[in-house]
Amino acid sequence: MNLEAFLAVAVDLLRVQSTADRPDLLQHAVDTVLDFIGPGFRVERFESNGKPSALVYADRYYSAELPEFRVILNAHLDVVPGEPEQFQPRLDGDRLYARGAQDMKVSALVQAQVFRETAAGLPYPLALQLVADEEVGGDDGTLHQIQQGVTGAFVVIGEHSRLNIVADSKGHVQATLRASGRAGHGAYPWLGDNALLKLVNTVTRLMARYPAATEEVWRTTVNLARVDTPNRAFNQIPAGAEAWLDIRFPAEDADFNGRTLQEITEYLQTFCEPGVAVILHRFDAPQHADHDRLEVKELRRAAQSQGYPADFLYKHGASDGGFFSGQGIAAVAFGVGGAGQHGPEEYAEISTIVPYYRALTEFLEHLGSADDG
Repeated sequence: MNLEAFLAVAVDLLRVQSTADRPDLLQHAVDTVLDFIGPGFRVERFESNGKPSALVYADRYYSAELPEFRVILNAHLDVVPGEPEQFQPRLDGDRLYARGAQDMKVSALVQAQVFRETAAGLPYPLALQLVADEEVGGDDGTLHQIQQGVTGAFVVIGEHSRLNIVADSKGHVQATLRASGRAGHGAYPWLGDNALLKLVNTVTRLMARYPAATEEVWRTTVNLARVDTPNRAFNQIPAGAEAWLDIRFPAEDADFNGRTLQEITEYLQTFCEPGVAVILHRFDAPQHADHDRLEVKELRRAAQSQGYPADFLYKHGASDGGFFSGQGIAAVAFGVGGAGQHGPEEYAEISTIVPYYRALTEFLEHLGSADDG
């Protein structure tokens, strides 16, 4: 890898303000990476709700139906909004500062280079999946492609990890608790039915089951994000109230994982007072890959050959990996190092770029022989 030439392209990609409100620049980011890969590959383009994405693979695997890929390299090219100066990349020692440097344009570009150099010669079908909506949920990128028939045996998501392995990320539930009662004069509470009190009692039950964490723990957590009532008078009994819940759960929690939306709604309803209803807004499955799986072992070995421990990391936020896990497809996150994700001083660690490139290349090239073994 010519690091100087790579960084020049990375700087150009990091200048692109590919945020959710700029569909033209989302497309520009995807096209920039496709141009970097160059000709000689099959490119399938997708679009959903104005969000572009692409799937790239070797021409020889093209047919009327998409092949089942042995490995999919998944990269998102969208970023969260930032100040204008954050889209002016700067190099400072071992750090490349810019919005999206750590999360995850640098890793994405490494994946593209590895794909460009290896895909045609591998004894199995490899795909590069470029999406542009991960920061706003992933429904129109990774999930949309899965729904269109994109599938595989193993996925490497280029999210930052400093060459460690993220085989576990939590699932995500967003829900509203909506309480109804009967209004009345505050001086005569027995004549009304206090919806806010019902809501408070319900939340108290839920938080007793899932107490607020005071340190990092690998268990289900509940964030009470909002409590509101339309009541605006001290002396009136509230007739309505609602609360917002943000729930994060690991794959080990059978109350959430593997359940249908109806089953999760019914489970949350068991905490509710009469007159409190559960409205489920979003469900994302957790990501989990067996730590003893062949591909995981091979990826760890390749990272360790570059001098990195390849430890297992556990991520509390949801990721596109959950879409794959929900389909029974093993997925891990594996990327370059850095810090400052979504912050004003986000950077990628330049010294991890070449080792990441070498480890990913070694993993892909050795996987074919490991399969045969």
